[in-house]
Amino acid sequence: MPYRHFFFSVSSVLTKLAKRLGLEAKLLEAQLRRHWPEIAGEQIAAHTRPDQIRFKKLHLIVANSVWLQQLTFLKPTLLKKINEAAGSEIVADILFRVGEIQQASSEQVQGSSEESARSVPTPEALAEAEAHTAQIADPDLRARLTELMAEALSHPTGQPANSQAGRSGHRSRK
Repeated sequence: MPYRHFFFSVSSVLTKLAKRLGLEAKLLEAQLRRHWPEIAGEQIAAHTRPDQIRFKKLHLIVANSVWLQQLTFLKPTLLKKINEAAGSEIVADILFRVGEIQQASSEQVQGSSEESARSVPTPEALAEAEAHTAQIADPDLRARLTELMAEALSHPTGQPANSQAGRSGHRSRK
């Protein structure tokens, strides 16, 4: 009779849970934002910023059209690096868009990620997250995972709520 593992690492459980709940892309978005200079390289990271992942496509904001043109040639290499960092092929394509890139120091980036992590989730998102984490026995792990899920569900684009007000797009035209 083959030996069965009865204990699983927290990482493997959370990975399977994120995949089952459809949060895999949101987790990758956060990972990309946090580690973008290491993944893309300092030079590319200085002129780009990952925006969101939708339908296996990474939306990447680029500083100007010159960088956009250069990155179209580097797309296969960049895709490979991103998927290697993710550990699987989560991103199938990259869509480039010229936009504003905030030049932030590592302290500002860390502060802004902590600030967005402290945003208040909606009651609906909190209720949904609690329903998904109800089976977790460890109260600390359950509370933290509920908090993370509720925040991700509260901000479907992966952006903090306060950054949505400044965004404008051609969708709002009548």
